[in-house]
Amino acid sequence: MGGVKVFPSQIQSLEAGTWFKAICGASFQHLPAIRTIAIAYALAGADCIDVAADEATIAAARDGLRVAERLRPEAIERGFPAAPPPLLMASFNDAEDPHFRKAYFDPLVCPPRCPRPCERVCPADAIDFELGATGKPLGVIDARCYGCGRCVPTCPIGAIDTRSFVAKPKRVIGAIISGIDAIEIHTRSGSEADFDRLWQAICPWVNRLSLLSVSCPDSRDRDAIAYLRALAAKISPQLAPVLLWQADGRPMSGDLGKGATVAAVRFGRKVVAAGLPGFVQLAGGTNDRTVTKLQEAGLRLGRGGISGVAYGSFARKLLAPICDELEAHRGRDRLELHPELLWRAVRLAHSLTASLKPALEEARPMP
Repeated sequence: MGGVKVFPSQIQSLEAGTWFKAICGASFQHLPAIRTIAIAYALAGADCIDVAADEATIAAARDGLRVAERLRPEAIERGFPAAPPPLLMASFNDAEDPHFRKAYFDPLVCPPRCPRPCERVCPADAIDFELGATGKPLGVIDARCYGCGRCVPTCPIGAIDTRSFVAKPKRVIGAIISGIDAIEIHTRSGSEADFDRLWQAICPWVNRLSLLSVSCPDSRDRDAIAYLRALAAKISPQLAPVLLWQADGRPMSGDLGKGATVAAVRFGRKVVAAGLPGFVQLAGGTNDRTVTKLQEAGLRLGRGGISGVAYGSFARKLLAPICDELEAHRGRDRLELHPELLWRAVRLAHSLTASLKPALEEARPMP
């Protein structure tokens, strides 16, 4: 196995079915929040932090991980797990994908008496009608939007649209050279040509990575399993790092309710049954009920079953109150400057990591 720094305990997490990934969001670029998420989940025992593939976002996450390492001795004293630093992953797409888009609209066209349902449904607080520096309402705050699309159907006049972006090979190579530990390719059934384009750019550099993840949603009109088998045949002969297949059940829905995780568990069962090389991870609708649903479904945890779970919107929502409080401290919005908020954030993150990692349940963080 090649790669940068896969720690034995992280391999053990995959083997045991306790691999935990915190997803900041493939198009979420609110740098203070990303830094906070990286600190809290690193200290709570996460194995991987997944971020958008742009220079500023990667730098913010890396800075958060450095802070977490400085704080780790104190975290251990407080009863949090003595886990190694998580891998830093950047996500890319081979074609249009809902994870890689932003909402937009012109707030000047909004009716004066509009009840603004878009503002209410946005889980990222990315829609704001306050006046900006230009004297114009802000509308969508681009850095906060992570592309869930919930606002689009709510607009009474149909004024909200989305714009998508597709990863360019040069950007992928730049991220690998910059020292990220892992990449994730988002693809979907029927995208063979698009995947090939991206894979040809990645392939010469893959030995620099510790882990390669391929994320794919289920498909009603195409055979997703046949597609994944075709990708495995392309990747495996040249693969050096650990290979992870992400079964993306219901993207960006984990914060909607307990039932959102059902699609992820159902698709995860299909991917496990396919017997692909490497490990299988759940995503898309994952929340604090996912582990329970896995157990109820009788799915094995670990190699040959479900090796891990990626938590996105639910993981971010847990820390949203902390991020909001920090934002009020203008000029002093770094989590480590506020010990009470810091350890509250780590306790919240730990409440989620411990649901997947039985060993972490034995930890008793100080109040």
